[in-house]
Amino acid sequence: MDLHQRYPAVSDLKARARGRIPHFVWEYLDSATGNEATLRRNRTKLDEVLFRPSILHGEFTPDLSTKLFGHEFPLPFGIAPVGMSGLIWPDAERLLATAAGKAGLPYSISNVASQTPEFVAPVLGKHSWFQMYVPRDPQIRSDMLKRARDAGFNALILTVDVPVASRRERQTRSGLTQPPKLTPRLLAQVALRPAWVLGTLRMGMPRMRLMEGYAENAVSLPSTAHIGYLLRTSPDWDHIKALRDAWQGPLIVKGVLRAEDAARLQDEGVDAIWVSNHAGRQFDAAPATIEALPQVRAATTLPVIFDSGIEGGLDILRAIALGADFVMLGRAWHYALGALGADGPAHLVDILAKDMVANMGQLGAKTLADLPGALIT
Repeated sequence: MDLHQRYPAVSDLKARARGRIPHFVWEYLDSATGNEATLRRNRTKLDEVLFRPSILHGEFTPDLSTKLFGHEFPLPFGIAPVGMSGLIWPDAERLLATAAGKAGLPYSISNVASQTPEFVAPVLGKHSWFQMYVPRDPQIRSDMLKRARDAGFNALILTVDVPVASRRERQTRSGLTQPPKLTPRLLAQVALRPAWVLGTLRMGMPRMRLMEGYAENAVSLPSTAHIGYLLRTSPDWDHIKALRDAWQGPLIVKGVLRAEDAARLQDEGVDAIWVSNHAGRQFDAAPATIEALPQVRAATTLPVIFDSGIEGGLDILRAIALGADFVMLGRAWHYALGALGADGPAHLVDILAKDMVANMGQLGAKTLADLPGALIT
């Protein structure tokens, strides 16, 4: 069966994944914070970005390639870091790293993922990025960076928009703790999801293995205040300087929404600015990332990476037209895993690429640089 017949869009993958992932895990993946206004705003504001179709360009096949950090990528998107990825779908970190390597895309692992850098090292592709919440202890920080580098990660992402744990009320109501404990309530949900159960039995109950390796005593915590929060600190500008000195590859700062912050980060020597509002998971009064993108773009000559709210190839084109050099997705890759297991990520790549090609044909854009200016309604 052609997967495009049953799952032609990200929304189709999302719908199937919801029926295969336990409810408490789904709430972890799909929820935001507060009333989820920022989550909805990301979608609404993307829909307000319009183009005027362009005609009479003849037949052509659009070129979707782009350059970043001196490398050419076949597609302008990649896999964003997601904490406890292996909770959402068993072996997610290794499955996503493998898929990214085959497609030539960047794969990002979080330091609060369920697996360590060493675990995914054998399947990493050429473009592997390590995301960090800065540990309070500089020795832990140094050791973590060394382990990431030795495992084959060649770019560092510092996430700066999580100074404190957000409340994530919907996630809290689900009953999830860190590390996960299967209460009778959660076991009833798990029993309805056999594929997830079998994979989890094979891999073991997911835990934040990298962070727990540095903790003297593992404790049970609410899912919004996990073991990572016991070891990490809220970064300041001195941490930017320290990481710039400690890391020789590209340094990316994720979670930027202000133009003045982007300008100062460039002065501090970072290599890319990542415009993100954490997909609405941290602060419910943040602007949509697509609203912040043009101002950040105008404030820096560095590459600009974009995330939050992306649901298809047209959204990727919207972001690029407004100044993004590269687009990262998080939830969508996990919808793909939940829907189709190991086959999901490659199908998602195909969905996004085909959607981009179709829409670039409407716009007469033979390359990404040919995209016309976007209209913001």
